[in-house]
Amino acid sequence: LYVGTDDGLIQVTQDGGATWTKIDNIPGVPDTTYVNEIVTSQHDRNTVYVTFNHHRYGDFHPYIFLSKDAGKTWTAIQSNLPERGTVYCLAEDHVNANLLFAGTEFGVYFSIDGGQKWIQLKAGLPTIAVRDMEIQQRENDLVIASFGRGFYILDDYTPLRSLSKETLDKAATVFPIKDAWMYVPSYPLGTKGKGALGESYFSAPNPKPGAVFTFYLKDAIKTIKDKRKEAEAEKIKNNQPLYYPSLDSLRMEDEQTPPQLMVTITDDAGNVVRRIKTSASKGMHRITWDFRYAPFSPVALSTADEDNPFSYNETGYMALPGNYKMFISKYEDGAYTQMTEPQPFTCQALNATSLPAADKKALDNFSKKAGELRRIISATDEYKNELYNKLSYINAAILQTPLASPDLAKTAELLKQRLNKAVTLLDGDGSLASREFETKPSVSGRIANI
Repeated sequence: LYVGTDDGLIQVTQDGGATWTKIDNIPGVPDTTYVNEIVTSQHDRNTVYVTFNHHRYGDFHPYIFLSKDAGKTWTAIQSNLPERGTVYCLAEDHVNANLLFAGTEFGVYFSIDGGQKWIQLKAGLPTIAVRDMEIQQRENDLVIASFGRGFYILDDYTPLRSLSKETLDKAATVFPIKDAWMYVPSYPLGTKGKGALGESYFSAPNPKPGAVFTFYLKDAIKTIKDKRKEAEAEKIKNNQPLYYPSLDSLRMEDEQTPPQLMVTITDDAGNVVRRIKTSASKGMHRITWDFRYAPFSPVALSTADEDNPFSYNETGYMALPGNYKMFISKYEDGAYTQMTEPQPFTCQALNATSLPAADKKALDNFSKKAGELRRIISATDEYKNELYNKLSYINAAILQTPLASPDLAKTAELLKQRLNKAVTLLDGDGSLASREFETKPSVSGRIANI
């Protein structure tokens, strides 16, 4: 057992409290420095970490000390942490003893070498004082309590265990993928977000359901313009002359499609299930596949409004539970090039449904047929909109063309009436529906519900 006091003392007992040994005057720790936290190692009974806090005396220097002999000798491991970033708390990974987390005045830092070097964790975490942290071991989540801003959770930090110089030297690396639980999220408030409860109702977003892929890209895939600017910056640095780019090279910059990464998910047989586009920027990336095939509706370049509780992106049907693989490709100058080997992962059904499908393969076959019917119906719907648009232009053209016979307007009207009848069969009676009358189910409505 270890006890830390507010005047810089550490007391240790190895007989359950019968006798205590005082630890004082640790080299590098000022006198009467507050002992903020003591963490005993889960891997070695004689290893202990201590964070000291001396800010009450105007000293904001970080202090983290490690002992591997139950407090007899100590080593400072704050290394390159910010000079004025007081350390409040520390956590040790329960699998990799060299993976440490430190909560400081300026956020959270982690080390993969036992404290020799620290790296800041950002990804949406503001620069705030982190006063306490805990590791949820079952899910490998890091949970932190900040000063004034609440709680934050880093979901599944296991990729940090695999970080190494060899890993970071590769062009791209996919970290081991955690088994994913398949489920359909509920909306207990009626819609996504806060429903109709107003802004005063507090809610925080849950992680998106799906298989989570974490990967590292050593260098950003640069555009022609990026490469030119880098070359120019180097010339400026070396006091070399700059010349205005040629018109052809500027045109190439304007016409180049920006590089990007593509995540490809395949089933066990190698059939492509889904392709997801993501950024080609340098560093760590995390992307989620929602277990679904691509939508069968016409391609839409716009996405749902996240602030609108009734706005949703259309999705495809859910894939079957089982084994899958994913790999990363880069898109550059019109060509896709595979960057990583396929990484296997498993999707498991979270048997929470009240009406489980007895024959999963039959369900999958039905979903394929329903998806194809959705594609046909939605494409027909898009074509209907094109025809209405053409008729609008035809009627305008009849008025603007002096040599056109006015009788053409009657033909256009007959065409519109024929189109209206077809649309009523396809989409239902819009005239009655707009007045809140009951209408018969339409073909489009039935397929949309499925």
